[in-house]
Amino acid sequence: MSPHSTSARPHTAQPGANGGPAAPSAAASAPAATPPTGLRTLIVGAGAAGTALVRDLGRTPEFGLDPIGLLDDDPAKADRAVGGVPVLGTLAELTGLAVRHRVQVVALAIPGLAPQRVRALATAAAAAGAAVRYLPSFLAALRREVVGSDMRSLDVNRLIGRHEVHVVSADVRDVIEGRRVLVTGAGGSIGSELCRQVNAFNPSALYMLDHDESNLHRLQLEIWGEALLTDESLVIADIRDRPRIQQIFRDLQPEVVFHAAAHKHLPLLERHPSEAVKSNVLGTDHLVEAALATGVERFVLISTDKAADPTSVLGASKRLAELIVQANARDARNLGTGVFSAVRFGNVLGSRGSLLSVLAEQLRSGGPVTITHPDVTRFFMTIEEAVGLVLESARMARGGEVFVLDMGEPVRIVDLVHNFAEQVQLGRDEVEIRYTGLRAGEKLNEALFSEGEERLPTAHARIYATVAERGAGPEDLAGGLTGLYEAAVGNSDEEVRRRLAELLPGYRTAVSEPAPVPALSAPYPDGF
Repeated sequence: MSPHSTSARPHTAQPGANGGPAAPSAAASAPAATPPTGLRTLIVGAGAAGTALVRDLGRTPEFGLDPIGLLDDDPAKADRAVGGVPVLGTLAELTGLAVRHRVQVVALAIPGLAPQRVRALATAAAAAGAAVRYLPSFLAALRREVVGSDMRSLDVNRLIGRHEVHVVSADVRDVIEGRRVLVTGAGGSIGSELCRQVNAFNPSALYMLDHDESNLHRLQLEIWGEALLTDESLVIADIRDRPRIQQIFRDLQPEVVFHAAAHKHLPLLERHPSEAVKSNVLGTDHLVEAALATGVERFVLISTDKAADPTSVLGASKRLAELIVQANARDARNLGTGVFSAVRFGNVLGSRGSLLSVLAEQLRSGGPVTITHPDVTRFFMTIEEAVGLVLESARMARGGEVFVLDMGEPVRIVDLVHNFAEQVQLGRDEVEIRYTGLRAGEKLNEALFSEGEERLPTAHARIYATVAERGAGPEDLAGGLTGLYEAAVGNSDEEVRRRLAELLPGYRTAVSEPAPVPALSAPYPDGF
């Protein structure tokens, strides 16, 4: 395979990887006897804003950030301490110091920092496996007493009932650096975050594929600060178009593929099952076929917890996508070619159309908040967490795994709504909740594993793998998929439902239920 000539867009700046002086012990830097419980945080800027931020984070541990050092380019501030927190080095040393001190979050605290400089620092932080946070309006913040309150608009820890954990490690670089990476569904919430995190690990080329040109334009603007739309990094294509997908793989020769393109809104797919099959099943088949034909090294399918014992068209279509990947992973192993795997997780906070965006809009408009059921629960994690774990899964994959992300305990939607309202200064009695009832195919409580799957630990504490259940193995797919595709292309929705049930023993389409769906196999809000 001859490498393609297209290179990834160069970063605005490449900070150095030089180390700095060792950080003091936790005992030396902790203000009081209480041990630090937040994320290890490196603050960029030791001026007035950085000093105020160190002070506020020390006073307010619920912010979830524990300062372990600062960076500043002013020689007069070298080897000093701010509020007991040492200045470790300069901005150019960010990546090396973040790696050395196991930094999980980099907080930017320099007023008036140019956008190009912000992007360069964010890239340097991501290269060390650290998340980036920044104060949105320093001049306004400095006029108030508490600067730290601007660090974020929502306390994610309170919303999801656990600490947000930054999980991507520098070892992911071994999978990405110097390789041609293709992300499908790049303009979506998961796809765009994949592009941002992948770009930080210096691929030789990053190809962003989506069928929506506006999404691609926005994504290029976000990642590179400009969107001229004149290079090969943006690819307009529909994964349902087999000849076009084959052409793209022949021309671009991707070595790593993250497949995030999918239809995901459960109620819509219940009404239009043929469209679910065309995109989620047939589209995946096209991509896997092209990946095998061109020698892709790693292929990762983004799946969903709805694929575990599916009760919806969405879940059934994504379970079939998982089985297609597993079937071809076996063939790839026999041929000694690529590594094919899938990653399954639940709802993601902050994705477009997900619960928080809908909730914010409902509260903004003054209308009632709609929830399907008082007892409905869902698994939640942030987009950054989910994508970081996807990258870790790609690093660990040996072929054929369905990885399942540990999302903590399920959260009651009612509790999340109340926590959200409280954080935007609304009392519980000010939020009207209207219960709409469980929709066809929805579950009251999601499960990350089906009853026939075994939960297996991996080398990463937050990632598990599954063993395929008996009687629904990849070898049963070939003939059944042909009939399913014919029904979907012919837009025969009832035939599609019937064939989904034949392909997935135990799955029963919600439309054909003779009686109401029992409570334990029915609702939830849209989004992964």
